Amino acid sequence: MSTLNGILNQFSKKRGQIAVLIDPEKVQDELLLQELLKKAQFAGVDYLFVGGSTVTREEFQFCIECIKKYSNIPLVIFPGASYQVSEEADALLYLSLISGRNPDYLIGHHVASASEVYAMNLEVIPTGYILVDGGTNSSVAYVSQTTPIPANKTTIITRTAKAGILQGKQLLYLDAGSGAKNPVPEEIVSQLSELQVPVIIGGGIRSVEKIHEMRDAGANVIVIGNKIEENIDFLLDIKLYIESEHG
Repeated sequence: MSTLNGILNQFSKKRGQIAVLIDPEKVQDELLLQELLKKAQFAGVDYLFVGGSTVTREEFQFCIECIKKYSNIPLVIFPGASYQVSEEADALLYLSLISGRNPDYLIGHHVASASEVYAMNLEVIPTGYILVDGGTNSSVAYVSQTTPIPANKTTIITRTAKAGILQGKQLLYLDAGSGAKNPVPEEIVSQLSELQVPVIIGGGIRSVEKIHEMRDAGANVIVIGNKIEENIDFLLDIKLYIESEHG
C-alpha cells in the first residue's frame, strides 16, 4: 500500500476534471478498446475509471492490461467487487457504500481484499460512496441490494457524507447510477463541496452543459460513462470543454 497521495491530490487541485468510466464487461474487443483510449487521449480527459457491478475477474484483468498497453492516462479502479484490484493501476477508490446498510459493501468486500491490497504498491483512497436516486433501477443498487437515497432528501445525503468524513473517508463519490435519467442535483453537489474533501459526481451526465453545471456547483471530478458508450464522438465535445477550461 502506497503512502503517496498523488491521485487524491490531483482530484483536490481543481473543479471540473473529467473521468471516463470504462466497464470491462463492455470492452472485451481489444480493437474497440484501443479506439476508445485513442479518442480519450485526444480529448485530453484527466482519468480513466475502471470497474463494474457484474464484471468477471478475467474481464477486469484483460481491460486493465489493455489500458496500460495503449494509454498513459491516469488509471483509477472503481471496484464493484473485492477481486477488482490491480497493482498496474495508479489508484484504487476503496469504496464504502455508506448510503446503504448492506455489510458486504460497508466492510465485507474490504476484508476479503485487505491483505492483497495492503501488499500492493498502489495508492488507496478511502471513499464514501453514496447512491442517489437517478430515476432508474441501477445495476449497483440491484447487485448491492441497497436503496439509493431520494434526490430530494438533501439533509440525509449531507449527513451521510459528513458521517463518512468523520469516519476517515478522504473522498466523496455521489452516483446516480449507470444510465440515470436524472443526475445528482447541483444543490447537493454545492453543499458537499463545502466539506473540505474532493467530490466526484457520476450518473446521468449526458451533455457539456451538464458538465459545466456540475463544475460550477463544485464537483472536482465528473464521470462520463453511458453517454460515451452510446456515442464515442461525445469525446470531441469533451475535448472542446477541456480546451475552454484551459483557455
